[in-house]
Amino acid sequence: MITVKEYRGHIRNWKALCEELNIDTGLGREERERAILEKAYQAWGCDMGNHIYGMFAFALWDEEEKKLFCMRDQFGTKPFYYYETEEGHLLYGTMIRQIMEQPGFVKRLNEEMLQLYLTLTYVAGENTFFKGLKKLMPGHYLIWQEGRLKIERYWTPTFHPDRSKSLEDWADEIHTTLGHIMTEVKTEDETAEAFLSGGVDSSYVLAMSDAQMSDSCGYDDERFDESGLAKQTADLLGRQNSRCLITPEEYFAAVPYVMYNMEQPLGDASAIVFALACKATAQHTKLCYSGEGSDEFFGGYNMYRNAKRYGDNLKTFYVGNTNIMKEDEKKRILKKYDPDVLPIELVQHIYEETEGLDPLTKMSDVDIQIWLEGDIYLNVDKMSEAAGLEIRMPLTDLRIFDIASRIPSEYKVNDEQNKVAFRTAAAKVLPEEIAFRKKLGFIVPIRIWMADDRYNQDVRAKFSSDMAAQFFDLDEIQAIFDDYIGGNSDNWRKIWTIYTFLVWYEEYFVKR
Repeated sequence: MITVKEYRGHIRNWKALCEELNIDTGLGREERERAILEKAYQAWGCDMGNHIYGMFAFALWDEEEKKLFCMRDQFGTKPFYYYETEEGHLLYGTMIRQIMEQPGFVKRLNEEMLQLYLTLTYVAGENTFFKGLKKLMPGHYLIWQEGRLKIERYWTPTFHPDRSKSLEDWADEIHTTLGHIMTEVKTEDETAEAFLSGGVDSSYVLAMSDAQMSDSCGYDDERFDESGLAKQTADLLGRQNSRCLITPEEYFAAVPYVMYNMEQPLGDASAIVFALACKATAQHTKLCYSGEGSDEFFGGYNMYRNAKRYGDNLKTFYVGNTNIMKEDEKKRILKKYDPDVLPIELVQHIYEETEGLDPLTKMSDVDIQIWLEGDIYLNVDKMSEAAGLEIRMPLTDLRIFDIASRIPSEYKVNDEQNKVAFRTAAAKVLPEEIAFRKKLGFIVPIRIWMADDRYNQDVRAKFSSDMAAQFFDLDEIQAIFDDYIGGNSDNWRKIWTIYTFLVWYEEYFVKR
């Protein structure tokens, strides 16, 4: 007998799986998806993940073999954690707090992670900020049997450029595939809204969906406000638009809420905005689309244009989308510094896997395996869960990645444009000025707000606190802060990364 012990996710190809596995399609979603997991395990065992399209993290108990089987989807859209107790038991779940509450868990800080965090701004790799607590990595499964742990990888991103097709051929394949996926992301009885920025990803998803309401964030400062562009897109597509205005007071007040619900520190300033957007959107819907995934799959980041110039040097320094502090600076500011704990070590296996491929593909693969899981998908999952909102990401799909893995790099990034093939596909349903609009990113006015004494009092207080003194040389971090206040706005990310760690630490090790 197979029993589902833990599950979070959404299975897209449930109709095909129900037919293949002889499951009643009339079951409710939760009962249906649990039945799919049980039958899929019986049919395909450890290979079951390669038959499922969607988002998932789950644990199954095999009563006959007395075996626990856990699996996480290929991209890590849903988290999964595990912890071996001193008594030889395995604790597991999709929430860290759920594991912390179980007998045998000992809460201790894994201070080594701070050194990595100050560079990356997120928790990359299998280790966490809690000693002994590990992440099951994307594309992996875990077996616990007779007190022994085994972890295997069932899926690895692979790339096979196909130069036999034209740009238009690739755009057609993207467009047709997304059109099919959009028929699976919700059932007919569900009603979804869609997050909408001024960018092509969310605009394309909205255009391909039947969502009648779009949800956007904005600021009073027009330099950072994309909500006007979002409203124009919504009007053009004949959809409604709801705007959530983010104030600096609301933003800073939300930081403890975000760090607590994130369960690990995250130095991505857009996470606070996303959390507020989720709370606002959850007031009028329980289901929303979002456009994550395409930047990493199709070459969306502006830094990818430097790929050729970086060449083979990539493997000496490129650790993903963020690289905030270098080793010499961390050595100065940290009370404990270990020269053997280096961010580049986290990605060496990726460079080995992509040996012989072009530099853009190597950069993309690092971001797919490290950045997406550690930052983007974690943010989406944790903040939506905290708000009671379910988010589905149509562009994060094995079938979309399969196309991206075959597109030559010249159809992803050229001298004038990034995400070329994807934008060409989007132009089938969007005006060219939207489909080919320059990537702005998820802009937050934090670099201005944090220099304002009306809003930065908690930052100042924490930078001079006894709590901070446990980890940092206070004079050194104060010098970074003073330099920022003095006009070096590029320092804002260093300050924000230190501050988010301190807020998180206070939530989990001081208050609780």
